[in-house]
Amino acid sequence: MRLTLLKSCLTVLLFCVTACGGSPGPETPAAEEAGEHVQSVLSPPAPPASGNIVDSTAYLGPVSLPGAVQAQFTTNPQAFSFSFQAPAGKTLRLEVTHLGSSMYLDTGLFVYGPKDASGSYGATPVAQDDDSGYGQLSKIAALTLAQGGEYLAVVSTGTGAGKRFRLELGDPAAAPASYTLHLGEEALPPDIHALEREAYWGCDGGCDGELHVYAFPWSYAGEPTLAMATRTAQVQQLLADYWLSPTGVIPYADLEPRMEIAYQRLHPALLSTYGNGTEDVRVATYESGYGGGIFRLFVILFPQSHKVVTLWQDHWF
Repeated sequence: MRLTLLKSCLTVLLFCVTACGGSPGPETPAAEEAGEHVQSVLSPPAPPASGNIVDSTAYLGPVSLPGAVQAQFTTNPQAFSFSFQAPAGKTLRLEVTHLGSSMYLDTGLFVYGPKDASGSYGATPVAQDDDSGYGQLSKIAALTLAQGGEYLAVVSTGTGAGKRFRLELGDPAAAPASYTLHLGEEALPPDIHALEREAYWGCDGGCDGELHVYAFPWSYAGEPTLAMATRTAQVQQLLADYWLSPTGVIPYADLEPRMEIAYQRLHPALLSTYGNGTEDVRVATYESGYGGGIFRLFVILFPQSHKVVTLWQDHWF
């Protein structure tokens, strides 16, 4: 029934568009322009015999951070390169922008380096992208450079002769205020799993607990917030299942005395396993009481390590 109704709606919509002089879909151009195609091609620069990738590109000089450059492809295939300086730990965005680039252009974007003492950027990219930008343009939303030094950004095409591109280098965009972290669950390491099981049996039937660890991607400026973590479906489901209410946000150091005694050995183990030693780890706490017990949920965010740990516990009187 639903399929029949959908077909009827589409038929009416098609009739209305045609009657108004429109078209039910985009027109196919009579002749395809150079650089315009449906299937994307990454078009990496060919590995040079020298082992220095810049030798396989047309080098156009340095670009500042933040900054932008523009050039035009003249042959197929072709790769242009630009050098830039970045300090260790710098996170930046590289994007072939819609503004300043020709229509129907398909690009590849690569980053090599840092340049070594011999002047080589090497031939293995530290990052690359095909179509993450507008249309078939390229974008590396957030690249963190572990080493400081001079890097090489390469913009390539396989079929874009005669078309222009604009490459912009700058800081990553800020996350939307309502952004929710996309959590992917990871298996517990053997030592953490052993401590969790040890705690369960250590309660001698008087308490229970369940630990989950998640990783999440992050391509925005700054650090994720605890609010972004607590908006996830995994957390919201736990809140609904146990009628939990928020009871505050605490630093990780204050979490141990709020854990059931049997689970307190997890406190230093979680920090050493998932923390980087410098990040500000915070915990959102929740609690409810019904059926003769107390239920607690701890949502722990490791903002620089990009991990979220959830630990719920119940205790019976």
